[in-house]
Formats: sequence, C-alpha cells, structure tokens
Amino acid sequence: MQSTGKCEAQTNAVVLKAYSHVAEAWGLSSREAAGLADLSETTWPEAKPPRFDVDLTKDQLLRLTALIRIFRSLELYCSEPVARAWIRGPNRSPLFAGACPIDSAMEGGLPQMLAIEAYLDALQGGG
Repeated sequence: MQSTGKCEAQTNAVVLKAYSHVAEAWGLSSREAAGLADLSETTWPEAKPPRFDVDLTKDQLLRLTALIRIFRSLELYCSEPVARAWIRGPNRSPLFAGACPIDSAMEGGLPQMLAIEAYLDALQGGG
C-alpha cells in the first residue's frame, strides 16, 4: 500500500500534467497559467513537464480539475478551433458580462471556474 504522501505526489503530477496540456492548448502565458492555478509565476516552471514537482493545496487541485473539465467540455461540445478560441473570445452571457472566459476565471477564481463548468454543462444539456 502506498503512503499518503506518495499518493498525493502522484495525484499532483497527474493533475499538473493534464493542466499543462490545457495551458498549452489554450496558449496561456506563464502569468495566465500560474494565475489560474493560484501559483506564483516563479513556481509555474516547476509545475510543468518534465518536473511536475509542486505540492498543491486542495484549492489549487480544485482549480486545476475545474479547468481540465472546462477544457474537456469545450473539446466535446465544439470543434477544436472553436473550443480553443471560445476561452479567449468576449462573451455576452450574464456569467461573463462581455469579458472573455479566461479573464473571468482569472478574476473570479475557483467560484467562477465552477460556474463556467456548470454553464458549459448546461449548454450540453447536462444541467
């Protein structure tokens, strides 16, 4: 049986690997990727491949998993070019008030990320 510390490190590495893929697909700057993850810009390089060597808080894990689910929803719901562009386009939905979803998520943190996830789920008929 694995120790809790080793299991947490493996979980962190898996989540960071998936989020690194999202950040690359969305073309996030280091500032954006770190900000969304609630990491410092100087810590972000340690979180990226090949290291994945960052201890994540529960809040950071929730943020990253929400962002991964947002990415997955967009990829399932839209064609790839639309899915990749949606995150940066201005959005007239009351949830975004004209802002682009990525800026909205940066500004609103975890609650807004969860709201975006629910919004996309509802668009897909799931909520």
